[in-house]
Parts: sequence; structure tokens; C-alpha cells
Amino acid sequence: MKETRYYLAALAAFTTWGFFSLVLRPLRSYASIDILFYRVFSCAVLMLLIVLLFMRKQLKQNYDLFTALSKERKKNIVLINISGSIFLCINWFSFIYVMNHISVKATSLAYLVCPVLTALLAFFTLKEKLSRLQWISLALSISGCILLSYEDLTNMFFSMIIGLSYACYLVSQRRNTGFDKFIVLTLHIVFSSLILLPFYPSFAGPLPVAGDFYFYIEIIAVVYTIMPLFLNLYALKGINSSTVGMLLNINPMIAFVLAIVVYHEDMSALQISAYSIIFTSVIIFNARQIFGVNKKKISIA
Repeated sequence: MKETRYYLAALAAFTTWGFFSLVLRPLRSYASIDILFYRVFSCAVLMLLIVLLFMRKQLKQNYDLFTALSKERKKNIVLINISGSIFLCINWFSFIYVMNHISVKATSLAYLVCPVLTALLAFFTLKEKLSRLQWISLALSISGCILLSYEDLTNMFFSMIIGLSYACYLVSQRRNTGFDKFIVLTLHIVFSSLILLPFYPSFAGPLPVAGDFYFYIEIIAVVYTIMPLFLNLYALKGINSSTVGMLLNINPMIAFVLAIVVYHEDMSALQISAYSIIFTSVIIFNARQIFGVNKKKISIA
């Protein structure tokens, strides 16, 4: 199927993010804001170098494309990219803080909430149609999230911040079409670094001197930021926001397993049941792609 490569891109991105805790938890002794600063600044430098050294032709083509747009369309593109950068900053900081200072489970819950929020935002703002089966899947996913919220309302609060910020990013970028995805991502990272730069002198801690800090930061920058975000934006070229959002559930499923097996966090029978319900909802939502179920989408708006 033509869409398979876009599904594979999304699957690769979210599978990678599922293992994020393996490189983020070793940095838990550092302030979350410091990790965010160095992650974003490092990504910005690396991506600017790649674009300026190896993608000058694509950069000119994208610039020419932008200048040829109408004034209204230019304004929309600028707003989409700036808002995308802001959503990323909020998502990254809240994720780092919750992962290192609350629990791995809370971040897992965040990306279980996110697909529901993404699908609903896409339905109401982008008018993306959902089949009857997909609405059933959403209802199952919501019920699983409600079960998890009974366990810890504090976790749900932090999870909503993480999930909503990334859902807004996904939905906003669905309309960011026609431009090279790597250059678009570079813009997002550079804008994010410019947003954070004024806060660095006042909020950054002492300059880290440990070599392992920079080792993990570079892994985070390349493997857990640039690569999956690029794959994520690429996936949005071929499949809609709600589908990408539901595939995002792969991330918390992996994080859930790591929380139990690697970090030995307690899991109740209720939590395991809720995760099972949500996993089932992902299978149902993507039944057409997995099992070849009828492609026809039935709008119930």
C-alpha cells in the first residue's frame, strides 16, 4: 500500500521514543531546564550545520516557494511554525520534568492521553473524518485513560499538559505542507532555541563538566529528537493526524513495560487492565491497515 511507508515512519518514531527513558533517567540529577536548554541548543546547531552545508539547494527552493505565496498564506505559515515551536518547548520541558521527578508511568500516561486529544482536535479543527470503528476505538481509549486517572489525579494533571502540547503540535503541522520536512523541523528547533535563549542566563545552572552529560545530550539530540521528529513530520504527509496520534500509543506501551521491568515501579491490576484496553483500542483504530478492513470512512459528524 502507498501509505505503508508513512505508517512505518510513524512506527519507527514512536518506537524510538518509547525507549527515551533509558538515556534520560541517567540525567535525573540535573535540573530539567538545563537538560532542555542543552538538548534544544545542540539540536539547533547540528541541524543548521546540516542545512547550510548539505541542503542549500533545498533551502533556496523552499525560500522561493515561500516568497511566491500570498500574503495571507505567508502569515499562516509563519504562525504555524512559531506555534509549533512553542508547543514543542512546552512538551519537552514538561516531559523531562515528569520523567525525572514524577514517574515514568506519568509520562507513559501522557502519551496514552495524547492520541485521544489528537484525534478529537483533528476532528474539530481539521474536519478529519473518523469511521464508526475508529470512534469505538476512541471511546475505549478514553475509558482506559479514565481508569488510570482514578489511581493518581496528580499524574493525570501532568500527563494532560504533556499530551495536549504534543497533540497541538501534531494537529498544527498537518497544515504545514509543501515544504521540505527537514528544513521545517530545523525552523522549529531554531525557533525553540530563540524562545529559550533569553531565559538561559537567569535559569541555567552551572555549566556541566561531566563528560557523560554531553554524551547523553547528543544521543538525545540526534536519536531521540531529530530523527523521530523528522519521521513524525514525514508520516503526516501521507496519513492523517488522528491516525498518527493513535500510533503514538506505541510509545507509552514500551514505556509501561520499561517502568515495570527496568525501573520496578509498582503496577496495580487496574493499571494493567487500563493499558490493555488502550492497546486494544490502537489495534481497532488501525484495523484497516493491519487487517485490511474496508477503507471506507464513515463520518458521524
